[in-house]
Amino acid sequence: MEIEVDPGEVGFDAARLRRIDRHFAQYVDTGKLPGWLVLVARRGKIAHLAAHGMRDVESGAPVCPDTLFRIFSMTKPITSTAIMMLHEEGALELTDPVSDFIPSFVDMRVYTSGSASAPQTRPAGEEMRIWHLLTHTSGLTYDFHHLHPVDELYRRAGFGNGLGARLDLAGCCDAWASLPLLFDPGTAWNYSVATDVLGRIVEVISGQTLDEFFRTRIFEPLGMADTGFAVAREDADRLATLYIADPQGLARRHPKHDEAHAAAFELPKALSGGGGLFSSAYDYHRFTQMLLRRGELDGARLLGSRTVDYMTRNHLPGGADLESLALNSFSEARNAGKGFGLGFSVVQDPAAGKVISSAGEYAWGGVASTAFWVDPAEDLTVLFLTQLMPSSTHPIRSQLHQLVYQALVD
Repeated sequence: MEIEVDPGEVGFDAARLRRIDRHFAQYVDTGKLPGWLVLVARRGKIAHLAAHGMRDVESGAPVCPDTLFRIFSMTKPITSTAIMMLHEEGALELTDPVSDFIPSFVDMRVYTSGSASAPQTRPAGEEMRIWHLLTHTSGLTYDFHHLHPVDELYRRAGFGNGLGARLDLAGCCDAWASLPLLFDPGTAWNYSVATDVLGRIVEVISGQTLDEFFRTRIFEPLGMADTGFAVAREDADRLATLYIADPQGLARRHPKHDEAHAAAFELPKALSGGGGLFSSAYDYHRFTQMLLRRGELDGARLLGSRTVDYMTRNHLPGGADLESLALNSFSEARNAGKGFGLGFSVVQDPAAGKVISSAGEYAWGGVASTAFWVDPAEDLTVLFLTQLMPSSTHPIRSQLHQLVYQALVD
């Protein structure tokens, strides 16, 4: 992977692009990030590609163009793409009840009051539907929010480290279905295991495991040879180490790194469509280019152009933005002026977010501070990869926006 076009040919000032590198080099030099890679492409060509720092600080191994990263929630847009591919085949409608595919989701109940030890519930006023999962308006939650009694119920059910290690994906879905919802589906926004449930629906409809569907229907057509739910042992030295921010915001080796590193080479029992993939900059760049080209790349068409257009508009009820509809403050896209589509945050009002962007830009990120966005108005894609948890530690995403857009001069 290399720079494919002179920045000036696609409207960038090369000297201004280098401001990105200088700015984020300071993060590494002051110990806030272990290392990073940034890729900026316009009009289908890579105009800026840079890396700085270490994929493993302790050994001194640098971040390289082929470094493998845990992309965590940047898995979600891939799972959403898989669901919409099945939608295009007539295998599901967005209004279908989730229980049509996973029967345990029938007759869901909603939390009303009480502690996690004695929760009070009532019948849900609306069935959970496919579009609720795609938009995170399902009423499901995550164990790590620590904001609601139902979050604690997830932890008590064994999901304190993400998916339950003892369960496969079908078992996880049945366990989530046995727990109360935070709200009636479609009435609020809460970041959740919804996309993991979508991954199970992909399996039910296709008859394939999620990793097989991804490999045969998405990764192989797009040439994404480095992306999957496990890392090949021969690629062990390419895998970036996972870091966590200490109370001062400095990067420290994650206390569970050794456990996570060992697990990286084995296919997990539960394949997480919400956060389980490893990938490289080249591979995810291929995925974003497919989206920018409205479903097609190099002759491989995954989605129809109108499907991508539909996915990347705001689907929140009443045209609400995330700031007004979100039940809690945790989000990979918490800015005002952003709605949510079918798998992506979507910029509605750039002025409201106070970050330079374009209306119609869609994006998402991962808990280890990875991020991407696609800006159809500017024919632009941007990718930032690192391995620092949590993603809220530093204002990387907003600063990257201002540094990329200030470099556009056409």
